[in-house]
Amino acid sequence: MNNSTTGFDCIVIGAGIAGASVAAELSTDRRVLLLERESQPGYHSTGRSAALFTVAYGPRVIRALSRASAAFFDAPASPYLDHPLLEPRGAVFIARQDQQAALARSAEELGSHVTPLTGAEIETRVPLLRKGNATAGLHDAGAADIDVNGLHQHYLKTFRAAGGVLQTKAEVLALRKAGDWQVETNQGSFHAPVIVNAAGAWADEIATLAGLKPAGLTPKRRTALTVAPPEGMAPDRWPMVVDIDEQFYLKADAGKLLISPADATPSPPCDAQPEELDVAICIDRIETAFDLSLRRIESRWAGLRSFAPDGDPVAGYDPEGEGFFWLAGQGGYGIQTAPALARSAAALLRGENIPGDIAAEGVTVEALARSRAGLA
Repeated sequence: MNNSTTGFDCIVIGAGIAGASVAAELSTDRRVLLLERESQPGYHSTGRSAALFTVAYGPRVIRALSRASAAFFDAPASPYLDHPLLEPRGAVFIARQDQQAALARSAEELGSHVTPLTGAEIETRVPLLRKGNATAGLHDAGAADIDVNGLHQHYLKTFRAAGGVLQTKAEVLALRKAGDWQVETNQGSFHAPVIVNAAGAWADEIATLAGLKPAGLTPKRRTALTVAPPEGMAPDRWPMVVDIDEQFYLKADAGKLLISPADATPSPPCDAQPEELDVAICIDRIETAFDLSLRRIESRWAGLRSFAPDGDPVAGYDPEGEGFFWLAGQGGYGIQTAPALARSAAALLRGENIPGDIAAEGVTVEALARSRAGLA
């Protein structure tokens, strides 16, 4: 693309799962530009996600969006997918004796989506668990691994096939309203009447560039490691194991074990890297709960998950910036909610109601709005 000013109907900033999915939805009837500051889409949080699809995880709005996304995940109608997006996994939420109150609250909140398990039943399903560590738990039989790259590529290919334009290595340097929104990048200048701020950890910075108030988003670092399972153990069909207070999780990953301390350390927007303290905490928590002695880490990484102050995603026009639309604050659930959240955002961008099947799950305009109480 040359450096001359180029016009579009809509410019989406950020080509992770949020930006790619809403760009794909919008490109059916609009000329859309998708800007990505990195050399490839999905470099940051999207490309570092160990995503699990489960309707039993996350805040109420997230669970509603996940339920509304289930139909797409179960039967994605896409010419760019030649295999299922979901691989059955199951998830077990475990609780020690001192965590029984938290377990009871979760069981009441999740209702029929989970079934109770005794400690003995958990140990049968997860033979690596230390005897007596978990006294009870909850089983989510419908939890499944998500093919994150497959989902992301589906949206990017759908977007391009509809005539959408992807510009990588395009960091937004300036953003101002002069009739249209004028976007200055190191790859040229672009303009459009509508901007979609899907910049993930950088979303508040983009708003500030536009002269608008930040929403109070907090990027939080999450660390993950892979280690070898004990010799002779084949963990591939084990369920994911999650501490009921989300102090750690463990899941099989291509013959290895993916483990995390489920950390949520506030961080400035950056190319997140694992810190030694978080690695040490991870090892301690996993060795305490599982019959593992971790002497060698095969790989390690970190990603940023961005949270609004109330924990719910933001999808709506800024009340003080005409044509400036927020799509941010997914809090680590952006992969599993992408189908429903992208459709909702595209409808709101067009001035339409939230699609009926999504509204039926309890997703409202007010719950997603930038103007809702509780945001900065």
